[in-house]
Amino acid sequence: MSALTLTAAPVDRPRQTRWLLRLHRPALYTWAVLWLALAALLLALDGPLLNAAADAWRQYESCPTSERCSYDQNAILRYKDYYNYATIALNVLPFLLAAWAGAALTGRELESGTARLAWTQATSPARWLAVRLAVPALGVTVCTGLLAWLHHRAWAASQGRIDSAKEWYDRFTFHAGGPTLAAMALAGLAAGALAGLLLRRTLPALVVGVLVAGAVRGLTELAMPHLWPAVTRLSTVDQGFLGKGMVVDQGMVTASGAHVPPPTCDSVNACATAFDRFTGRYNTYQPHSHLWGLQLTTTALTLAVAALLVTGCFLVLRRQTGTLRAARA
Repeated sequence: MSALTLTAAPVDRPRQTRWLLRLHRPALYTWAVLWLALAALLLALDGPLLNAAADAWRQYESCPTSERCSYDQNAILRYKDYYNYATIALNVLPFLLAAWAGAALTGRELESGTARLAWTQATSPARWLAVRLAVPALGVTVCTGLLAWLHHRAWAASQGRIDSAKEWYDRFTFHAGGPTLAAMALAGLAAGALAGLLLRRTLPALVVGVLVAGAVRGLTELAMPHLWPAVTRLSTVDQGFLGKGMVVDQGMVTASGAHVPPPTCDSVNACATAFDRFTGRYNTYQPHSHLWGLQLTTTALTLAVAALLVTGCFLVLRRQTGTLRAARA
């Protein structure tokens, strides 16, 4: 009698990526609509809105007296408003991602128990978390990178054509038009995920994730001017500060050559007396030629912080699931 050989069918692992996309479908649709709206606005800022505003500025500057000139002031104001809307929206994206990651990506799944259900279906906690970080991170990097590129194109096209265009060292413009936008978005994603893992509740994780993302932004703001060698220009007291760019430090030069902060005075005579004891001024700043150096170093710093936050996510999850396994044992 021949023996029957029975082969157990392999247990299929749940397709975590597909499940993740289905679970967060509303957020995916919202992100798509937001991305399309911002992309369309940035294209308009590099096209019809820019052209109309540039024509209005040309009309304004060609008039001998602006009071008797006829120019399209609404086009100028419209361009300025829409540029500010787009720039602010891009700067807010990392905070929105932090709120979503804390509230929905990890916090809600831990609060509702769906995470533990996934862990019992041949999906390890580490893989569960890796999918929840890697899949959104890939989409966030591509989408924010494209938006930053469109924003920089729109800003660059306005230089020399729009008199009221923002300077490159305007902090909102700086972060919206370079790789720092993608880096901060990734840091916001990691911050929210860590908050959700720590608190395991939706609303508290949302708030803490946004606060941590704000702390990361504040850190980069403080460190950014010092991440690339700056330029220092000296001038006389009467000349004022020379050089244009992102200011690192400004002050006065004494007779011994020392650099000291500018004096504080509350009247013209007091100021004149206070400035008499100085021989000049100094201005330490980052010129426009340092734009991409600052962008890359700031991006590297922000990505390093994001990596620390991701490491914290896995350490917290390991501690929590280790406690859970010990309790079951």
